[in-house]
Amino acid sequence: MMRAVQITEFGGPEMLRPVEVPEPTAGPGQVLIEVSRIGVNYADTHQIENSYQTPTELPFVPGSEVVGRTADGRRVAALLTGGGGYAERAVADAALTFPVPDDVDDLTALSMLVQGTTAWILLRKNAHLEAGESVVVHAAAGGVGTIAVQLAKAWGAGRVVATASTDDKRTLALGLGADVAVDSRAADMTTALIEANKGRVDVVLDMVGGTTTDQSVAALAPFGRLVFYGMAGREQPRPVELRNLLGHSSTVAGMWLPHVFKLPGNLYGRALTELFDLAGRGEIRAVAGGDYPLSDARGAHEALRSRSTVGKLLLDPAA
Repeated sequence: MMRAVQITEFGGPEMLRPVEVPEPTAGPGQVLIEVSRIGVNYADTHQIENSYQTPTELPFVPGSEVVGRTADGRRVAALLTGGGGYAERAVADAALTFPVPDDVDDLTALSMLVQGTTAWILLRKNAHLEAGESVVVHAAAGGVGTIAVQLAKAWGAGRVVATASTDDKRTLALGLGADVAVDSRAADMTTALIEANKGRVDVVLDMVGGTTTDQSVAALAPFGRLVFYGMAGREQPRPVELRNLLGHSSTVAGMWLPHVFKLPGNLYGRALTELFDLAGRGEIRAVAGGDYPLSDARGAHEALRSRSTVGKLLLDPAA
């Protein structure tokens, strides 16, 4: 038996309960990992309430990313397509298990595994960022946002505008390279973004939803692109009318990370390798958001849902 966190009914963070469960067994093409740290993602909060892109079946051990060691001592990070990460040991497909360089710590490895690759794909594949263009990063102090700000600057964005809800979060975003930081609670986000970008909004990365999305679409310059990759505010934006896109030559795209694995050419592997290289050279860095005991997964989810956190949240299976 081993310690894990499991849900047996859908709901909020209060449904996350520490339990003893049977140890997993690796089958053909799988790897058993002794977990040293577990990544917490915003998607986890949707899974436990069954509001994620794919339905959740009960009972369920959340967690889609871990870092640790295999039985033969290799240090790896892994994506878990069927959950099971909130535990002392986890089984992952060998194809979704990646070696972690010695100069990349657990925090950085987990920050790059989902949030980092998400930021990379948003900017490279969806937004097709070109040098000199402006980039708005909503929720810029979060896991994806902190990496996206750094990548946009590293890849030659002319101006990076970060939005965040507090002075501390905006200060963090500026320290990561943003040129200007905007209060995410602005009543007129359209005007705030246009002014912050000196009149031209080329790219917006949005995982907030609601009026933030609506007003960001309205701010786009001709040939501007908004990429929608989450709905942390849990409010639907207004439907986008195609005739309005035509009228502004703008693009609204969506991105869900699992679809990347359906593409030829191992785009995910390319993204992760580049991110590990950049982090190893100190050109981008992970931001620690809190290291919670596995037994307090509820606390991690409560903090994440409150929108009070920054950077990457981890769970420690030994605590």
